[in-house]
Amino acid sequence: MDSSNEKTVVGVFDDYRTAESAAQELRNAGIEREAIQVKSNFMTGAAGRSAEAGETHEGGISGFFHRLFGGDSDDYSGHYAEAVRRGNAVVCVTAPANDLDRIVDIMNSAGAVDIDRHVEQYRETGYERHDPNAPPYSYDEAIEERQNFRDQGGSVPVVEEDLEVGKRAVQRGGVRVHSRVVEQPVEKAVELREEHVRVERRPTDRPADARDQLREQTIEVTETAEEPVVQKRARVREEVVVKKETTSRTEKVRDTVRRTEVDVEKLNPEARADFEKDWQAQYASSGGSYDDYGPAYEYGYRSASDPRYQGRSWSDAEEDLRTDYMRNNPNSNWDRAKGAVRYGWEKVTGKR
Repeated sequence: MDSSNEKTVVGVFDDYRTAESAAQELRNAGIEREAIQVKSNFMTGAAGRSAEAGETHEGGISGFFHRLFGGDSDDYSGHYAEAVRRGNAVVCVTAPANDLDRIVDIMNSAGAVDIDRHVEQYRETGYERHDPNAPPYSYDEAIEERQNFRDQGGSVPVVEEDLEVGKRAVQRGGVRVHSRVVEQPVEKAVELREEHVRVERRPTDRPADARDQLREQTIEVTETAEEPVVQKRARVREEVVVKKETTSRTEKVRDTVRRTEVDVEKLNPEARADFEKDWQAQYASSGGSYDDYGPAYEYGYRSASDPRYQGRSWSDAEEDLRTDYMRNNPNSNWDRAKGAVRYGWEKVTGKR
């Protein structure tokens, strides 16, 4: 859903505590508190909050998603409403489009689940579309639903970044050539000729001949003179040629890329049997099943071999183990899990 340049991102989480933890990470990343909404069904204890903390919306949770996605997306909005009915919680964030990728990354890191995979499993149990009149799951039903998903297994994506180097043209400078007309005084010498008529009277005394007949005649002699005539002719004395010359160079680009490394460690069957025996002695009387404590035993067992903790005593490593455990299991209670974690730890270190 978007309005002008804003978009809404919706993430589904196992329960309310996980969703609220994701919302806190979004707020820590600078997303406005008013832009974040956390939705869950308070009638399901597994959602992680009591009825006193519940919210009501016109049209219920189905109406909320219907308004969020619009009338053309009833099936899709129904899937989100169904997830909430079954004990999941939803985080909705409305923010500018340029924050979209960052919000999605934070949600994925905080444990957002794949709604499409959930819907596929819903369909295996007969689900076709969300029924707004169907009652929400009880605590036990929500826990069982969540355990079913865990039993289905999953996949850990192995992600590796590639370094791609491209090219783009940038302006480094250039040459601009202007031409203009200027006037410059010049001087050039030229030789000019002038004609002048000179009349001479020379005294003489000779007998007249046939040439000297008495007659009227006129002799006309014209005087000429040269004067300068100025003409201008344009001549090309020089050419300024502007052209580009292309050269190439090789530049090494250095950066770092990331990839996901997955370590698969099989649990020793004897260790699991030992864990189940300890659970039977320590915790079975309080109800529940081994699966409630199994992850804590296995976490302690794996952590004892982790290079971060090797060579350290339990008392020295406990605070770091607690922080790491709660980050990966935000819905757990450390005081409740600590004994099982320590038992798994000491199974490897030989301190038990």
